[in-house]
Amino acid sequence: MLNLFAKKDPADVASAKKPAPTKPQDEVLESEKYYQEGLAKLNDIIAPAAIQIMPKSIRIGETIAQTIFIIAYPRYLHSNWFSPIINIDMPIDISMFIHPVDTYDILKTLKKSATQVESQIQIEQEKGLIRNPSLETAQQDIDELRDKLQQGTEKFFRFALYITAYGDSEQSVTKSIKSIEAILEAQLVYVKPAVFKSEQGFNSSLPLANDELDVGTNMNSSPLSTTFPFVSSTLSSNTGILYGINRHNNSLIIFDRFQMENANMVVFAKSGAGKSYTVKLEVLRSMMVGTDVIIIDPENEYRHLCDTVEGTFIKISLNSTNHLNPFDLPRVGEEDDPEDILRNNIANLLGLLHIMLGSITPEEDSVLDRAIHETYSIKDITAEVDFNSLGKDSFPTMSDLYQVLRSLDGGEVLAVRLEKYTEGIFAGFLNHSTNIKVDNQLVVFNIRDMEEELRPVAMYMILQFIWNEMRTNVKKRIVLVDEAWVMMKYEDAASFLFGVAKRCRKYFTGLTTITQDVNDFLSSRYGKAIVTNSSLQLLLKQSPAGIDVISDTFYLTDQEKFLLLESNVGEGIFFAGTNHVAIKVVASYSEDQIITTDPSQLLDIERAKKEFAEEE
Repeated sequence: MLNLFAKKDPADVASAKKPAPTKPQDEVLESEKYYQEGLAKLNDIIAPAAIQIMPKSIRIGETIAQTIFIIAYPRYLHSNWFSPIINIDMPIDISMFIHPVDTYDILKTLKKSATQVESQIQIEQEKGLIRNPSLETAQQDIDELRDKLQQGTEKFFRFALYITAYGDSEQSVTKSIKSIEAILEAQLVYVKPAVFKSEQGFNSSLPLANDELDVGTNMNSSPLSTTFPFVSSTLSSNTGILYGINRHNNSLIIFDRFQMENANMVVFAKSGAGKSYTVKLEVLRSMMVGTDVIIIDPENEYRHLCDTVEGTFIKISLNSTNHLNPFDLPRVGEEDDPEDILRNNIANLLGLLHIMLGSITPEEDSVLDRAIHETYSIKDITAEVDFNSLGKDSFPTMSDLYQVLRSLDGGEVLAVRLEKYTEGIFAGFLNHSTNIKVDNQLVVFNIRDMEEELRPVAMYMILQFIWNEMRTNVKKRIVLVDEAWVMMKYEDAASFLFGVAKRCRKYFTGLTTITQDVNDFLSSRYGKAIVTNSSLQLLLKQSPAGIDVISDTFYLTDQEKFLLLESNVGEGIFFAGTNHVAIKVVASYSEDQIITTDPSQLLDIERAKKEFAEEE
């Protein structure tokens, strides 16, 4: 840079009197100066070694780029039509240029076009030709657009959309371009390559806001708004666990269910869709962040997971040594009312007896209510007693209730019906004091070997035991009820499950209900109520028989219904509050070895364990 304000040195004045060197000599000296200094500018550092401009593409260093532009759109554009290109897994650049057009100028053009179209229609009518639908449609579109422009509800623009794909070779770039063309042309959007304008196309795709290609289409506001690129929703937070991958944009679905208004979750899927795999993955990852988990397992699917993490596995069956007493009372806190606790437990016992004894008349219900009160009184258990001082052996059992019913007027028939649970074939099930503890981070109640008739009773009794445990020890906990449709078939069991779903958030607990029989679950009047009280919902692959019920319950679009019908294993829709995204459940190799439900894979794991034990 020439410094006009510097003081002149005497030596410079002397040298100025010498004759100036010739022009070639100046160039040599200047080149020598740059060579000696080794000066490298920023442009020299970031610039590629060479650029080769070809008719359809441009080579920048080792990378080849090819640009295409959109030349034609369909009559109607729906929102999100450009989302597949935005989220495509390819190295591409997308540029959109929106040039506003003055409304006054376009109104004059539209007026001229309307006159031409109307004249053409009249000419064809005078010739006796049949009506031309294309002309009539054009006339309607022009009139409608003129009205909206005149009213100010629409604006007019010239819109240009360019896509530049990159690759290491001509073949890879051509493959990417063909994939993009196939996606767009399936929606009646047609493109052309920037032939002999590859350099202008590349420059137009750079973030320089230079539309050197200058190939646009006239559009008003409504269709232009559908090109808004940021439409794929994300569902990720700074805390929580990884539930899966967003199928739209490959983002991570990381969520903390305990930060919602409630931590409840429902999982609906057909058999073999991966619901148990997904839930076990959530259980494993939740345990990593310190969450306790209690599971009701009807099919022995959680045994391998429980053994791996050294959890407590409790088998409940007629011949099991593990017993639960439905007459147990929870511990009383400072804010709890003992009378309310006793009354609630009696109400839960009535619900259990309704399932055990079948249909109960109102008169028999009153007899049972009185009998339960007297059964507690025989053991000196009233609202005035300190429940916290009572041991497990202090509570009555079903045999005590049986004896009370035999001595009550109107209770003889009920005693006979209850006899099979106290002295008959089911006597070993729930006629003992509780002898189990749930002091482990993972506790699994297994009822696989329970008779089909007793499964609803077992699930109800286990859930009642868990409910008392939740009230006694408040901690961050997930309660998982698999095959919940079994309980939904019984009014009292469904009501109790709904009560747990509605109230468990007060005890820092989230209830997860899993079912494959969607119709049975949602046909209960408590089914939809449980869904409504669940902040998280996970829908995996559905059967055609249940998709309509699912669609009506979750207000799914036709596209979402098709997604659930065609999803692969572990794929579906994840709802969190008002947001929902398409999810793909992904596990690491180590996690897969722990949570797998594939019988062949489980046999291989067991075989490997035996071989390892023999080597030891």
